Amino acid sequence: MEANSSNQEWDLEIKPHDTVFNLHLRDVWNYRDLLWLLVRRDFVSFYKQTILGPVWFFIQPIFTTIVFTFVFGNLAKISTNGAPQPLFYMAGIVSWSYFADCLTKTSTVFRDNSAIFGKVYFPRLIMPLSIVFSNLIKFAVQFILFIILMVYYLIQGNNIEPNWYILLFPVIMLLMAILGLGLGLIITALTTKYRDLAFVVTFGIQLAMYATPVIYPLSYLQEKYRIIIALNPMCGLIETFRYGFLGTGQFYPGAFIYSIIASLTIFIIGLVVFNKVEKNFVDTI
Repeated sequence: MEANSSNQEWDLEIKPHDTVFNLHLRDVWNYRDLLWLLVRRDFVSFYKQTILGPVWFFIQPIFTTIVFTFVFGNLAKISTNGAPQPLFYMAGIVSWSYFADCLTKTSTVFRDNSAIFGKVYFPRLIMPLSIVFSNLIKFAVQFILFIILMVYYLIQGNNIEPNWYILLFPVIMLLMAILGLGLGLIITALTTKYRDLAFVVTFGIQLAMYATPVIYPLSYLQEKYRIIIALNPMCGLIETFRYGFLGTGQFYPGAFIYSIIASLTIFIIGLVVFNKVEKNFVDTI
């Protein structure tokens, strides 16, 4: 805003990107009201014209848990390290769903919002951040369902022993968020030129679930395969999540530390790539 004719002061000054490492995080903070508005929009618009609305938050993990219990638990007889099968599978499903939703929805943010990006200025990082936060609401609802199921099995006297590793839960959530966001930023930057990546992500994320200990514990695998699966950053996070809440299996410090390093590295690379592409993506999208 113009203060007077002789001395001009502005609330916002838009400058060209001087370097890809200048992420303009201060602008993101200044537009935090827009961030919460987009979070509310994502949450409301997705279920606005559905009959069951947010009930779908519960339906997805419940039915997926039932199918996994029948197929992998009863038919395939895959070990759950002594944990009740429904609780074991729901722990993996809830964790994986949050990461997968952050990744898939962020990976198309340039394509889905090209009309808005081409008309008005706001920090472009606001859009993928709103996706991460709106998915956090869904995760919170499903996590409550997981806790209810865990309490039920505790009352039934099952072998469930939450331990001090449960305190790592906020760290696990943060790492899952930045890992999904980082990968999504890299993919959405690449899809401005290579549209095929959007199709690869759709079924690739489904295949990646089987390369993650969602339906099996890491200890179930042979040593040669265990090392390969542990290269997946989500492996250490889901194993730690289960161990903290259920007390079954074991904590893999090497896998968890690797997950931290890999998640932070991918996140930083994603921010830099996104920052570089956002300058001229409108010309190529």
